[in-house]
Amino acid sequence: MRKDHLLVSLFLSTILCSAEQANAQSKSTAIAAIRQEEIKKDLFTLADDHFRGREAGTPDELKAAMWLAEQARKAGLEPAGDDGTYFQFYPLIRERVGDRSTVKIGNRTFDLWKDVIIWEPCFATVDAPIVFVTNPDHVDAETIKGKVVALQFTEQGQSDPRKVIPWRYVSFVVRDWALKLANKGAKAILFVSDDRAEQAWNRAIPDRIRGTYRIEGRPSRQYLNGIPIVWVKKEALDLVRQPNQTFQANVYGEAFTYPSVNVVAKVKGTDAKLANEYVLFSAHTDHDGVREVEPGKDSILNGADDNATACAALLAIGRAFHKQPAKRSALFIWHGAEERGLLGSYYFAEHPTVPAQSLVAVLNADMIGMNAPDSAGLLGITPPHLNSADLANIALAENAKGPKFKLDTAWDKATHFEGFYFRSDHLPYVRKNIPAIFFTTLTHPLYHTPADEAATINIEKLTKMTKWMYATGFSVANAPERPKIVEGFKLEK
Repeated sequence: MRKDHLLVSLFLSTILCSAEQANAQSKSTAIAAIRQEEIKKDLFTLADDHFRGREAGTPDELKAAMWLAEQARKAGLEPAGDDGTYFQFYPLIRERVGDRSTVKIGNRTFDLWKDVIIWEPCFATVDAPIVFVTNPDHVDAETIKGKVVALQFTEQGQSDPRKVIPWRYVSFVVRDWALKLANKGAKAILFVSDDRAEQAWNRAIPDRIRGTYRIEGRPSRQYLNGIPIVWVKKEALDLVRQPNQTFQANVYGEAFTYPSVNVVAKVKGTDAKLANEYVLFSAHTDHDGVREVEPGKDSILNGADDNATACAALLAIGRAFHKQPAKRSALFIWHGAEERGLLGSYYFAEHPTVPAQSLVAVLNADMIGMNAPDSAGLLGITPPHLNSADLANIALAENAKGPKFKLDTAWDKATHFEGFYFRSDHLPYVRKNIPAIFFTTLTHPLYHTPADEAATINIEKLTKMTKWMYATGFSVANAPERPKIVEGFKLEK
């Protein structure tokens, strides 16, 4: 090698080493701003009964969003929502069964939400004979066309291991049989509890009273249109099976529009060019509100892990970026209505408050404070969920440097029965071909129960997850090139 070439090479190596050292020093300086006591304080505040479970489409969600926006302001984050505010409001469309709806079997009238559950809203008048079937797969269309098909909940054809959970068992049976029977000409579908379905009854009532939610441009989450799905308790089985039994129903639907909101804030980058690009940090504000899941016991589902943990983490990461900005800008979004079907993130993905092409990567967090202290999940690192090897490798490298979590990769596989990759706010961005990963410590027995309280959270683990997420985002925000999408990337569904 020529002497002048050697000198140039040494000079460039020195510059690169200096840049890496400066980046590491900046990261170290900022990470000190992520303080465990502040994370704990924010977590306990947001998961308090004061916010009544932060249910989407209620004043409680809006109250929590206002609190988050105020904390973002205090942390020095700039507003990045609509019209110079921290907020992006959008209309949440709720469709529910009207209380005027009636159901009668033979001479017996069933009281709505006490003796009978109507699964989803529709407009229908039904007066038809009942045909009771024991094997829905073997019934032919001529037998049931124009009639009400009655069947008892059954494990037949149910291979999903989650069926051991009564609520999921009921949901799977309705999902699998309602459309099949409707396609064969059924006028209505009448499910009768078995022992396992009976255990889900009290959980189902508040859920079905609420109905279904959507936003404009997103499909309805209802199974059927104009064909009632009705569920009665096990004690009605003999009545339903009587020969020549009849069914009468008048079902009414109601629709309401409520405001929901994304809270959006930013820390501007330091590089004149790269500051126009954003690393997006994502969490969701809402949970399941107030429900009588277990009569006589705590009825507020505070969602401490789901997802007050990640909301507190984003505030901490925002403070770190404010203390030491990166070259690229950092964008923080507390999405609304995630529990209603990722509606806030779908809305932002379709109506971003920054140019869509400026979104470099999405780092989403959902449930990051439970389970074994040395384990975690990172979803989006296993094909077909791996949409950016560049982004995944940065996250894996930062884990190796710092918290050194043992990663449970099973939940990221397309074959995992939970389908967890498709259940959080990174998904709408992935569908827009934006590099994305999903930080989580996975589900646990307190998931979606009133027992998911702040006192159950491992604050030390939550702090480590927060620092890992921050370090990953800081590295992405300072990288010379933005992470690339895997060529030919396509999800399995």
